[in-house]
Amino acid sequence: MTRDEGYMQLAIREAKLAMDAGEVPVGAVVVQGDRVLARCGNRRERDARPTAHAELLAIEQAALALGDWRLTGCELFVTLEPCAMCSGAVMASRLRRVVFGAFDPDYGCLGSAADLTRLPGCTLEELLGGVLERECRQLLDSFFKKRRGG
Repeated sequence: MTRDEGYMQLAIREAKLAMDAGEVPVGAVVVQGDRVLARCGNRRERDARPTAHAELLAIEQAALALGDWRLTGCELFVTLEPCAMCSGAVMASRLRRVVFGAFDPDYGCLGSAADLTRLPGCTLEELLGGVLERECRQLLDSFFKKRRGG
């Protein structure tokens, strides 16, 4: 197992916990070097907040852990390609690298539906999609199939 796959496995665990709580199964982990700063799953239903996406929660927790909003040198591992809101937070927090699992052709804004990395001032140094994509996609597919009664 590669380093990226290991951290994606942590994100998948967070996604499973979110799914068990009735949330869309998306999990996120923020890492600095080999130190996990934050790990979260979606909490929109639990918190009744439209912004309680796993990525935003993990970015906020990592900033608190560092005592700085600048996450320079940090990496985000997330099970689903970030949406526009979360991609904006990636840029604003100055993360160095993003690794995601499943591509999101409808809402993904790191290359699928849109590519916010093309905006001036983007400091993201590296982007990698498709890490453990099959496992990440299966979680989402099973959740929505169950939700739709199929």
